[in-house]
Amino acid sequence: MPIRKQWRLLPHDETAARRLASAIETNEVVAQLLLNRGVSDPVAAKLFLSSPMSGLHSPDLLPNIATAAERLAAAVATGEKVCVYGDYDVDGTTGTAILFALLGKLGGNVVFHIPIRLEDGYGLNAEPLRKLAEDGVKVVVTVDCGISAVAEAELARELGIDLIVTDHHEMKATLPAATLVHPRLPGSVYPFGGISGSCVAFKLAWAVAQQVNGGTRVSEELREFLLDAMGLAALGLVADVVPLRDENRVFTRHGLKRLVRRPSIGLKALFDEAKLTDKLSAEDVSFKIGPRINAAGRLGCARLVVELLTTTNPRKAAEIAAFLEGQNSQRQTIERKATAQAKEMVEQNGWADAPAIVIGHAATEWHQGVVGIVAGRLVEHYGKPTLVIALKDDDHPSSGSGRSVKGFELHTALDACTDLLEGHGGHAAAVGLRVKPSNLDALRERFCEYVSRTFPDGPPPPTLLLDAELPLASLSFKLLGDIDKLEPYGQDNPRPRFLATDVQIEGTPRRIGQGERHLSFRVRQGGTTIRAVAWGMGERLDEIMSDGGRCCLAFTPKINEWNGNRSVEIEVSDFQPKRLADLS
Repeated sequence: MPIRKQWRLLPHDETAARRLASAIETNEVVAQLLLNRGVSDPVAAKLFLSSPMSGLHSPDLLPNIATAAERLAAAVATGEKVCVYGDYDVDGTTGTAILFALLGKLGGNVVFHIPIRLEDGYGLNAEPLRKLAEDGVKVVVTVDCGISAVAEAELARELGIDLIVTDHHEMKATLPAATLVHPRLPGSVYPFGGISGSCVAFKLAWAVAQQVNGGTRVSEELREFLLDAMGLAALGLVADVVPLRDENRVFTRHGLKRLVRRPSIGLKALFDEAKLTDKLSAEDVSFKIGPRINAAGRLGCARLVVELLTTTNPRKAAEIAAFLEGQNSQRQTIERKATAQAKEMVEQNGWADAPAIVIGHAATEWHQGVVGIVAGRLVEHYGKPTLVIALKDDDHPSSGSGRSVKGFELHTALDACTDLLEGHGGHAAAVGLRVKPSNLDALRERFCEYVSRTFPDGPPPPTLLLDAELPLASLSFKLLGDIDKLEPYGQDNPRPRFLATDVQIEGTPRRIGQGERHLSFRVRQGGTTIRAVAWGMGERLDEIMSDGGRCCLAFTPKINEWNGNRSVEIEVSDFQPKRLADLS
């Protein structure tokens, strides 16, 4: 059985909620949601809800951005060959598309390079640099990678390449000798360190546009380009699960609106494949657009993604979008099989009782591109820090990914295992690593020891935060419309989740979806009956009916629109028996 979540109902300050609601002219439910997110000042609350375009910070505040912009503008002016070198995920490919398209629009001699995950691995690598130098590249600008590429930066210098690194990942003690554009560099005065790689690339594009226009204002043509580029940056930051606070809310709110209003030819084709029409939410990016874009990098080469994002050919766009759709379906099949095998291995080997999970299997079955997703699934199921490796042989170090639990910094843990690894990088919640299969058992032992020292009594159970208790009878179109003023939802601003107590399941829930992985049922509370969906809970059918269908629900209300009809429904995040023994 999956680990049981500990529910925590956030405290309700009726007086403070009423005061804030009055100050910003909203209802008390919205005011309480703002308080739950640490937003209590009326001015800050209005900014949170409105997220005006003026909330974007000036690119001039980023360290070394003026030097980087001047170098790129000079390269455009002199015809020097520039390569935009991006990562293969959504954050990297969207940021690459922004800079590649801008430099091309300015008349620059520009190419781009996206590593192939299975051949090149993550980040800036020596062999591609040598090839780029042979092809006459004089400037390389990285996107979403490079901050740990100390040896590669030295190689670039030896090859006569000027290296500009734009990144947002965690830094190590030694920084590469290059022009570094990073919001959290030592001494940085940038107001918000939580932007994504695509947003750093956007800020550099903005700075280059200012540079070529000779001032802080840019031409109308470049302004329109930058507004379009905000949409690409928004895709990258939502998919990279960075905090949707501060200017990230501005990027997401205005960027996604721009994508709906005037998507590029390539994105229009992708939206059609994903069956997205007149609106686009951050959750659509997370669950529909992001996975399709990422599929190419996971299973093959993400170069196609940059081509999709920058093409002006509708036929080519349709072909690439259809290919990505197929890749994503294939990725889902591989991922489900690998996750099932991983759970079976954990149970057979008794690792479910270990402080952490470190697991590997042949790369012929566990595709390197899905091990990060599998690691995430295991963390959800067992509630422990997890490393998953696609095993090759000792002549070819195996690649893996890790996912963490709250309160445990994965990148720091891997620093303690450096002597057993061929390389690693990432941040607190997610990491990538390379290890020889012969070191796997030693890595498991070392990693588990480290986790055990951090959590002597075992990792704490995952906490499910509930914003408020909300009767089902109070759910209305107006209330949901008011609540959704908190959009965009994402990291650090999750879609609100509420508690409903003393609920009765009506009839017998149905298993739905591919593999019958989900549950659909109706619930009654007092005189109110409403449809509910529990995603991924098909295996819990017997459990939800164990007390005669009486239970408490953690839920999120949503408006379902189908064939012109609108109705209020709830999405169930978790459920417990009638009496809430674990509610704190």
